[in-house]
Parts: sequence; C-alpha cells; structure tokens
Amino acid sequence: GLMLVCIYFDSGIVNGEKTKNNSKRYMVSVQERNKETRKEEHICGGFLVSDNFVMTAAHCYTSGVQLTVVFGVHNIQKWEHSAHRIGVKSYYINDYDLETHKNDIMLLEVNEREVMKRSSVKPIPVPKKDLHIKAGAICNVAGWGATETNGFANAELLDVNVAVVDRGDCQRTWRRAIPTSMICAGGTADDNGFCQGDSGGPLVCGGIAVGVVSFNDADYCNQSRAPNVYTNISTYLPWIKKVTGLKSVN
Repeated sequence: GLMLVCIYFDSGIVNGEKTKNNSKRYMVSVQERNKETRKEEHICGGFLVSDNFVMTAAHCYTSGVQLTVVFGVHNIQKWEHSAHRIGVKSYYINDYDLETHKNDIMLLEVNEREVMKRSSVKPIPVPKKDLHIKAGAICNVAGWGATETNGFANAELLDVNVAVVDRGDCQRTWRRAIPTSMICAGGTADDNGFCQGDSGGPLVCGGIAVGVVSFNDADYCNQSRAPNVYTNISTYLPWIKKVTGLKSVN
C-alpha cells in the first residue's frame, strides 16, 4: 500500500525552477533547534498570512519543541543580509489527526513589530470564502525541500507549477477517503510536486494561498504514483478568523 507517513525532513520540490530572489516575500523557513548540534535546522516551509501570523502544517510541530521562523530567506544554507529570525509567541493547532492527516494546519503567532520592520516581507492573501478549485487549474508550490527521494534540502527556494487533481480520481489512486478539507494537486502525470519536507508551504492559485503542503506518496518521490495532498485553507476560515482576529486575515 501507499505510505502515508510524512518524513518532513526531506520533502522537496521535484522538477522545480529556482525562484527569483525576493519574488516570494511571504515564504518563511520554519526551523527547530537540533539537540546535538544546537544549530537551528530547516524542518518545514511556511508563509505569512497577516502581519503577525505564519501558516504551516500541524505535523511540523513536535510537543515541547521551540520553533523559530526565518523571513527574507532565499538560500537557507547561507545567512543572507535579508534574513531575519523571529521567535514564535504562540502555536495554534486545530485538532490534528496524525493517522489520517486531517486538519494538518497550524498558525504561529509572531511579533508584528519584528515583521513590519522588514521591507523584504509581505503576507499572501488567503481565501475570503469557501473555495472550490476546478480540476486542471494550474497553481504553484514553492519550498526548499529535497528533490530526490530522501535527499537533503535545497539551499535555494524552488517553485513549480502543479495541476489540481479531481478529488474522486485522487481518492481512487490513494485508495482512501480524501475529504473536502483536502486538495490534491500535482505529483503524478505532470511529474511535478513536492517530495516528503516542503511540508507547510503554500499551494498558490491566482496569487492566493489555497492549500498547505500536507502529505504525499513518500516511497516514490520522483516517480510519485499518487497526487500530492494539501490542506484546504478555505475549510478552516472560521478557525483562522477566530485565532487571528478578523482584521488580520486579508
């Protein structure tokens, strides 16, 4: 059967293009301190949705671990002058289910003043209402994850265009229920998509963040047999509004 386990240290963009420096100013690197080396390591992508909230995947959080977010990054292996690390004030997770990946969405509250200081940082809008994205729509996903099965993260931010996949087709390929709170895109015939750790990055359609990278066919990263699966942000609008306060969600 298909593995549903997300090893999020090595997720990545397959067949992607390098992004232009600073073209994705909402992207952040979500990082965790390695207990042995005491260095901060990139574990997931994330994206700024308001002046003080970053959205990412719930599976990027391990209980008791302190995360930081790094803004203004293009190359995560060298510390660029535009880069800026901010601590997370609060973590908001909405009833995440590890087995089914249901509700794989998390909001990280960060210090607004720290974010606003940077011209290189700009939030991306999320949907205003429940969205149905048609199968075949071409969207974009970006991240630093690995691009060979179990490979290491890329230094530079890559992005790739992916086609949205019909939910029925997606369920048949996965041989499991894919609820409306998930979106399937890329990962099969078009051979593009993410490979297990761009987890938490955004699926962007028409300039709006509509999905959060959740899980994929981890065994066959480069020749994935099943579409990549994203959390459908529009399903969670009431929760997002409750957490962030109405005015901060653009």
